[in-house]
Amino acid sequence: MKVCVYGAGAVGGHAAARLIAAGHAEVFVVARGAHLEAIKSNGLFLETEGQTIGGKPMGATDDPATLPKQDLVVVTLKAHSLPAIAARLKALLAPDARALFFTNGIPWWWNAGINDEGSLPLLDPDGALWRDLGPESVLGGVVHSANQINRPGVVTHAAANKWIIGEPGGGLSPRAEEAADLFQKSGLIAPVSQDIRRDMWEKLTLNIAANPLAALSRLRLGRWHEAPGITELGQTMVLEVMAVAKQMGWDISDRIDPATAVPARPGRPGGYPSMLQDAVAGRPMEVEAIVGQVQAFAREHGVATPAIDVVLPILRSLNVVISKPDA
Repeated sequence: MKVCVYGAGAVGGHAAARLIAAGHAEVFVVARGAHLEAIKSNGLFLETEGQTIGGKPMGATDDPATLPKQDLVVVTLKAHSLPAIAARLKALLAPDARALFFTNGIPWWWNAGINDEGSLPLLDPDGALWRDLGPESVLGGVVHSANQINRPGVVTHAAANKWIIGEPGGGLSPRAEEAADLFQKSGLIAPVSQDIRRDMWEKLTLNIAANPLAALSRLRLGRWHEAPGITELGQTMVLEVMAVAKQMGWDISDRIDPATAVPARPGRPGGYPSMLQDAVAGRPMEVEAIVGQVQAFAREHGVATPAIDVVLPILRSLNVVISKPDA
């Protein structure tokens, strides 16, 4: 089985290193920069629980066109990077192969299996992913794992190792179970979900406040207790997400406690959310997938989101400055 991890950075590098070490598939990676050069020279490694695992992939490149056709492509790029690679992703897939997307927030393929009305405009503005790749080629994923690249070619695993896999249309399928089995055999805890959207809503309650508010304030999670009011604002945003989800048919109130979904205590693990890391590094953030699409759903379904309505335009403004610093 040929498996490509497309975007072998912190999260993707974690998965790729375990897959390489386990040896149950021929593993290829798409990466870039100094990280890619280190992988080519020395291999890709994961530091986890006091040990280092990994090895050299079958191939490493920044040009997926140079790779052979793949049986599974594990996509771990940020949501805003996906439309530009739609055609390249499709070209990389063998017949009947699938692209397994582990992305934060609401995915571009949300309508697949629900109404098939096409991509969400905020996430796939020109419809390239829906048109060029197609929802029939998709598996959905939700990852809970904190990782960081501390030096090129080496990913440090900080916490959690859960990789939920599911069909966009719900239910069970051989292709989802095959991908999950490969992950499980490689040391990646990978349950198969019969309702991947529910899992996405649950993770979104962890991201909706922590990511944007940390990016805007530059305050890592373990210090939120030092800024009175920010935790309460975050909890309001979580309640708004839960209200949107419920209105759309996913009541997660029995599984999520807003009081614990935001970092109200010092020393919380995972102190640097991805948006904060991106903002500090001057990289574009996943604004629309995590926050913008929630507001769009809320307006479509008549749910009031006053906290999100204030945070979102400020977050978008920061993203404009980061994306076009010299404009």
